[in-house]
Amino acid sequence: MKVAVLGAGPAGLYFAISMKGRNPAHDITVFERNRPDDTFGWGVVLSAETLDNLAANDAVSADWIREHFAYWDDIAVFHKGVRTVSSGHGFCGIGRKRLLLLLQRRARELGVKLVFQTEIDDPKPYMATHDLVVAADGLNSRARAAFADVFKPDIDVRKCKFVWLGTQQKFDDAFTFIFEKTAHGWVWAHAYQFEPETATFIVECSEATWRGFGFEAMSREESIAACERIFARHLGGHRLMSNASHLRGSAWINFPRVLCARWSCQNLVLMGDSAASAHFSIGSGTKLALESAIALADYLHAEPDLEAAFAKYESARRVEVLRLQSAARNSLEWFEEVERYLDLDPVQLNYSLLTRSQRISHENLRLRDPRWLSDAEAWFQRRAGNSDNVRRAPMFAPLRLRDMTVKNRVVVSPMAQYKAVEGCPTDWHFAHYAERAKGGAGMVCIEMTCVSPEGRITPGCTGLYAPAHEAAWRRLVDFVHRETDAKICAQIGHSGPKGSTQLGWHEMDAPLERGNWPVMAASDVPWSAANQVPRPMDHADMARVRAEFVAAAGMAARCGFDMLEIHAAHGYLLSSFITPLTNRRTDAYGGTLENRLRYPLEVFHDVRAAWPAHKPISMRISATDWVDGEGVTPGEAVEIARLLQAAGVDICDVSAGQTSIRARPVYGRMFQTPFSDRIRNETGMATMAVGNIYEFDHVNSILLAGRADLVCLARPHLADPYWTLHAAVALGDRDTRWPDPYLPGRDQALRLAERTATMGLKV
Repeated sequence: MKVAVLGAGPAGLYFAISMKGRNPAHDITVFERNRPDDTFGWGVVLSAETLDNLAANDAVSADWIREHFAYWDDIAVFHKGVRTVSSGHGFCGIGRKRLLLLLQRRARELGVKLVFQTEIDDPKPYMATHDLVVAADGLNSRARAAFADVFKPDIDVRKCKFVWLGTQQKFDDAFTFIFEKTAHGWVWAHAYQFEPETATFIVECSEATWRGFGFEAMSREESIAACERIFARHLGGHRLMSNASHLRGSAWINFPRVLCARWSCQNLVLMGDSAASAHFSIGSGTKLALESAIALADYLHAEPDLEAAFAKYESARRVEVLRLQSAARNSLEWFEEVERYLDLDPVQLNYSLLTRSQRISHENLRLRDPRWLSDAEAWFQRRAGNSDNVRRAPMFAPLRLRDMTVKNRVVVSPMAQYKAVEGCPTDWHFAHYAERAKGGAGMVCIEMTCVSPEGRITPGCTGLYAPAHEAAWRRLVDFVHRETDAKICAQIGHSGPKGSTQLGWHEMDAPLERGNWPVMAASDVPWSAANQVPRPMDHADMARVRAEFVAAAGMAARCGFDMLEIHAAHGYLLSSFITPLTNRRTDAYGGTLENRLRYPLEVFHDVRAAWPAHKPISMRISATDWVDGEGVTPGEAVEIARLLQAAGVDICDVSAGQTSIRARPVYGRMFQTPFSDRIRNETGMATMAVGNIYEFDHVNSILLAGRADLVCLARPHLADPYWTLHAAVALGDRDTRWPDPYLPGRDQALRLAERTATMGLKV
């Protein structure tokens, strides 16, 4: 094949090497706009897995690269004068310039032609004269731009400013993060050694801080001098250096996250940053480039034609690229919002940083550095007031809200059962909730229990508006308190515009086929075109419903529930006031956020007055409507939480969405936890995290990172009522209480777990 490679970065050079290694007869030319030794950046980081892939692909260049690698195992975090170190992370780095020179040398040795200082604004002439054109021309790819209508690039320019510098100060013992508070805001550095005498030193800050310093008006030299002053105590008298003299200005940039809908067009294919970029904070950009080069070379030699090779390359690589981009997005978003975390204790800040990408889990940290994690867990337990056994996982720490103390941080989420008869819970509910209370969770929340018959979502929903309801719930609460040490929470609510609908396992949120009752809401906005148009509530309606909430709270208090939660999320009645998607009112209850929250807060204040003062109240909110450009946003949710906190709400149950059929949620594991994280760390309010949390590792990482105070699991508790007890066995926790009749089962489970662990060690 006659091949033109546009761009002599790691992707382009290594692709040329890989092609020549498979067939020396290929005629390959690499074109580069810069000189051979020009490069932006200092060091690059690779994993052991990538090194193994390089060795299998081209042993010669892999050996050359290994000779120049710097290795380190620790991560150090400097924050407020404290240096926190954890180990077992296993990094290796090499200078970017050295890597490029080694790849250039190997490419020439194999017969690849290298042409430098050649601008290629348009790939089309090369496409006409070559069998294959590989666009490896970086983040600002001109080849990609030439066929933007085909590639459909999605370029997301991120918030922070950063500049890539180097220094002769040594950071050879750890990958180092440094956070410095200045008069203009926080500035931080990512530093790591890649050669015996040189380290990368990336300086990053928010746009506001960058402008506060006046960096945009500075020369490169002035900008570097300012950074040297900020980090003087960490540089040991050494200077900071730039190798970006070929770039204009001070070399500060915003990171562009690139993802293309397609990666090929005719005989042109994208590679490396031109196809997809990953933020430098997880060190995967070069990894992606090199492994993509290997994959494309493989498919070009295995598949019958270019079209088939491109299809295989894109389908296979896109999975890995998206996986790493997701981790990189989590990481860069953590740094974009890092000022939210800089008041955390150094232990918690370090844990939050280490787990920011979600690639490193709680138990993975235990494998890396068991002593550090054990000390961090002990810190969490002491902070929670547990001095009996501090060597327990975070999920087994107690939490106090007013006079209520839950034994651990696991909550059985409210989950509608649709098995009530005229609002009255049945034996199904007793068995369902009693079983989960025996299962070890710190607290069990009953399903949304409605304050009136017309406030039910479906005919099968439970209520707290009749004497029979109170008697049935009291029977359950008495059992839970007598036979377990779990707490039990009553969630009360009103369906509003989503009422009078079918059971959950029929057609969700669809009107009943017969026997519908009228519904009401903040405004006459129906849930969908198929649902009833709700009656806008007048002041009499509002007063009546407030009284119904108060009456339900009184019943819950007489039943002995330990906590009360008011449901103000998911498009139900109170939620219909909060979100502007459904609140079209022009009176004092519509318009501004304060007005939209006025009625839910009136309900809360009346309920708080009726609920025992020593018992806590939670409110569940939807932290985003997930409707682009409209509705409640995560930022507005923070303000909602502030208002709830000021009103006296004890803890915010942070859910999301379900307020509009136009919502486009972004699903994934722990996908709603970031909303809890933001509210908790920007307001200081206690929060409950919900949403696709299903492993005990998730629970422990959420808690120790400071992303929530309680963690709610729904579907895992449907599949396994004893989820918490089983988590305790898996973690070797012997302090978790089992019901007395189940102690033989506990003992057997612990023995089997120990035997499995021993066998695993022997293997």
